[in-house]
Amino acid sequence: MYKQKTKETDSSVIEFIENVDNPKKREDAYELLNVFTETTGYEAKMWGPSIIGFGTYHYKYESGHEGDAPLVGFSPRKAKISLYFAPGDKKREELLQAFGKHTSGKACVYINKVADININVLKELINQSVKFLRDTYPDNEI
Repeated sequence: MYKQKTKETDSSVIEFIENVDNPKKREDAYELLNVFTETTGYEAKMWGPSIIGFGTYHYKYESGHEGDAPLVGFSPRKAKISLYFAPGDKKREELLQAFGKHTSGKACVYINKVADININVLKELINQSVKFLRDTYPDNEI
């Protein structure tokens, strides 16, 4: 049976950010914390040891795999800052064209620093991801 690794914890978001080694990355983490909090209206929560998530939804795939995840989030990692948006959302690709300097994977968008991106597009990405997940899992927000 699959056991979900990344779960919401009671760890302090501020304490986590304060322990980010790079001062510029720490400053960016606080800026992202403000943007994500203001845009979603959700309180930031730690997910696992290093993801700051906002809101929660319950997913269930056709395979039977299910679990809980944040609607959106970010993590100030050593190499790059990871931004977590809904995988599978087609609108995300359109928005990323105007986002600024980034690379992307299935669910993650990676940036070097907040100064490289358009904050208004970030807010659109956050709102679009939350809308997409609420539409996809309408009865499952917890």
